[in-house]
Amino acid sequence: MKERKEQIIPKAQDRLEVLKKIELLEKQGKFDVDAEDDPPTIVLTPENIDYLRIKMTSKLKRVFANKVGEKFLDDLLKNNKLIIKEIRGIENLSKVESGAMITCNHFNPFDCFTIEKVFRISGQSETKKLYKVIREGNYTNFPGLYGFLFRNCDTLPLSSNKRTMVEFMKAVDILLQKGEFILIYPEQSLWWNYRKPKPLKHGAFKLATRNNVPVIPIFITMRDSNIIGEDGFYVQEYIVNISEPIYPDKNLDSKENMEKMLEKNYEVWKKIYEDFYGVPLEYTTVKEESKV
Repeated sequence: MKERKEQIIPKAQDRLEVLKKIELLEKQGKFDVDAEDDPPTIVLTPENIDYLRIKMTSKLKRVFANKVGEKFLDDLLKNNKLIIKEIRGIENLSKVESGAMITCNHFNPFDCFTIEKVFRISGQSETKKLYKVIREGNYTNFPGLYGFLFRNCDTLPLSSNKRTMVEFMKAVDILLQKGEFILIYPEQSLWWNYRKPKPLKHGAFKLATRNNVPVIPIFITMRDSNIIGEDGFYVQEYIVNISEPIYPDKNLDSKENMEKMLEKNYEVWKKIYEDFYGVPLEYTTVKEESKV
């Protein structure tokens, strides 16, 4: 009789430490802080980024990187390291004809590959590209294969350099007006296998309002598969929930639109979470008592 896998694969210590840190961050209400140590950030300056892939070298690297990325994604799916169990609401992605911002909860480095796969299934990849907004350090200082993909697979890195961010905003405007899609993580942090929606930042909704395009909220729910990963934890099965696009209201000013779209996105995510898991959305955050 074979031993159960969970008896011979101990839970990885680094994963256990990440889960402890997530628990602490939630209690502290620090939802926008990453739970894992990122590579040190090297500042991205304008001369070191070609957002629109205008240079021939950028174009060639993009083509090669996307082929590598496609093979990498196929291998993840084939080897059950990424399991997309179900896609709900694919028509909400397929029907958008303009450019759009896609928002998604961020809980695994592979969740961007999930959105890439869903984007292809929707049929949008036949005429559009999916760009991914990433953090500065992932572009400038991430090692190995991931670093290569971060730099060349249709990514839009943020920057702490103001001049670079001017170029970022110009590129986003051009891409959205061309009808492209841009994936952004409005929670602004990655918490491994965290199931709750976190509070959202305004960036995605500012960009959508500025360009008069919709936000397409995607919230990925998950459950344990029957496969134990190399880290000793169950590989998660993803259920991709794609909601109705949220459009800017022409009767509101940009600030009002930004707030309204953010609130609606969060409420949509909250409802999906509560309906799927059957529990109310509650955080463990300890509120400080006001000093008299």
